[in-house]
Amino acid sequence: MSLTHETLEKRGLRKLGYIHGARGAAARCGPLESLTAIILTFNEEIHVGRAVRSAQRVASRVCVVDSFSTDRTGEIAAELGAEVHEHVFKNFADQFQWALDTLGIQSEWVLKLDADEYLDDSSVNDLLARLPLLPADVTGILVRLKVIFSGHWLRFGGYYTTNLLRVFRRSAGRMEQRWMDEHITLSHGQTVALRGNLVHDELKPFHFWIEKHNGYATRAMLDFINLDTPLFEADRGISKAENSQAHFRRFIKEKIYHRLPLYLRPFLLFFYRYVLRLGFLDGRQGFVFHFNHALWYRLLEAVKIDEARRCIAEHGIDGFKDHVRRTYRVDI
Repeated sequence: MSLTHETLEKRGLRKLGYIHGARGAAARCGPLESLTAIILTFNEEIHVGRAVRSAQRVASRVCVVDSFSTDRTGEIAAELGAEVHEHVFKNFADQFQWALDTLGIQSEWVLKLDADEYLDDSSVNDLLARLPLLPADVTGILVRLKVIFSGHWLRFGGYYTTNLLRVFRRSAGRMEQRWMDEHITLSHGQTVALRGNLVHDELKPFHFWIEKHNGYATRAMLDFINLDTPLFEADRGISKAENSQAHFRRFIKEKIYHRLPLYLRPFLLFFYRYVLRLGFLDGRQGFVFHFNHALWYRLLEAVKIDEARRCIAEHGIDGFKDHVRRTYRVDI
């Protein structure tokens, strides 16, 4: 359940500055001892400095979990004062949960920040002012995602309505175990929304985006195939999170999108985002992004699902798992 500002006002928290925490007070505060930030990286030397500096504005401890980068990612993070830990990468969910379980986090709160993300000034100020005053029944904080693509803020297409659970009490949160589209889940408590934005701003050349999403399509294929042919135990943590945006979107994805004709649904998704959600208003950047993310990426995912189904029909589940291991170097 998400607490509204009106509910918080009734609780008397407005008097404590919970709703309108003064920027001056926030600016005078240093990083919060009650907050640890975790950043996952692999060859992110272009991003990691920005991410670490952003995390250090709010968190007293910043942990970078690196997947044995071959560039200066670890060196840059260490020079800035972050802890650098190395762990073999399986998927994002496994990597983040390893960090939660292994790094001896003693702080009450945890911040999840991707290497190509940062908190804007409003979210930093709001978090510094509000976090120490949250009641015990609040265990998670939602922050709005602001996507920058090719230097342009994507205001349309539905992305600026996305709220992500990125700050949570260590005692209540864990990472949902999936190959793709993983979310933090809470065992109990309520959530509040942070003012400001979590900015996703990819600085690498576009061919890195293509390579990255090719890998994403493989992992998404595994989750989709698992809906039809059980390959592994599915984590249903999000399905228990009633009234959450993540729960609603997962329902749409698995119960509606997954049941549409395989090669038709990428075109329908592109039409929905680019036309119905007005993605075309973001100009050429909007076209390039939605064409590649809603159409090309989802079409690539569909091709891999099609290949997987044919492989299972011909060679069985064990044969498919062996195929995935040899082709994608992924051990299911």
